[in-house]
Amino acid sequence: MKTREVKAGSVKIGAGNPLVFIAGPCVIEDAVSTLRHAERLKQFGETLGIPIIFKSSFDKANRTSLNSFRGPGIKKGLSILKKVRDETELPVISDVHSVEEVADAAEVLDIIQIPAFLCRQTDLLVAAAQTGKPVNVKKGQFLAPGDAENIIGKVTSVGNKNVMLTERGVTFGYNNLVVDMRSIPIMQSFGYPVVYDATHSVQLPGGKGSCSGGQREFIGTLSKSAVSAGCDAVFMEVHDDPDKAPCDGPNMLSLDMFALLAEQLMALNLLVRKWEDQS
Repeated sequence: MKTREVKAGSVKIGAGNPLVFIAGPCVIEDAVSTLRHAERLKQFGETLGIPIIFKSSFDKANRTSLNSFRGPGIKKGLSILKKVRDETELPVISDVHSVEEVADAAEVLDIIQIPAFLCRQTDLLVAAAQTGKPVNVKKGQFLAPGDAENIIGKVTSVGNKNVMLTERGVTFGYNNLVVDMRSIPIMQSFGYPVVYDATHSVQLPGGKGSCSGGQREFIGTLSKSAVSAGCDAVFMEVHDDPDKAPCDGPNMLSLDMFALLAEQLMALNLLVRKWEDQS
């Protein structure tokens, strides 16, 4: 289903454009490792011919435990993301958690992302939209896909029509998520691009007591299902050594596995688009 086109730098999302990948480590660890990951992703993008937007969070404000690693904070984190954008020319995306963060984030980010737990926060959505930057809103684990139309209404109420919705699973009992692939065409029916979050969808929230668990073995299965359902972009948190990552390691994909899976998803996307054009 064709949707409105949203641009982030030179990358075009939706409206029948090629499948886009939003990828990077869950959280900024330091400048050196962040730039290393970004350079690898840029290389994959050039080699495989895939559009890539770099993602990493300057602050993970909704961690399970008070002692969980949160990142360097907004000032240092944004300076690192600016360095990534300047040196790799990849568009960058990161989360904001309060109205007070929005203006500074908009100075650096190509896309402002609203975390799932904050997707109904009207003041935050409106403030992000007022920057004029594209806004990616993750649909909360507690929302039906049809409810996301109200999210779009809040963002577009100030005239910003550069909005995307992200499916990242719905709470299914305790410490588990399930993805209803019907949500992709349902949310696309509102006219805006839909992203599938392949790694948070396999998260087991709070599954380890003081931190979340994950089932990365299902990332490929679910992302192929989402691409078959027609999503406009795939979001994947990746790391060169997921088992040693300070945040969300169990549901992150290694960089090498990302490259293999991304190539498969691009091929699948071409088949899906060809079928849609003929139907």
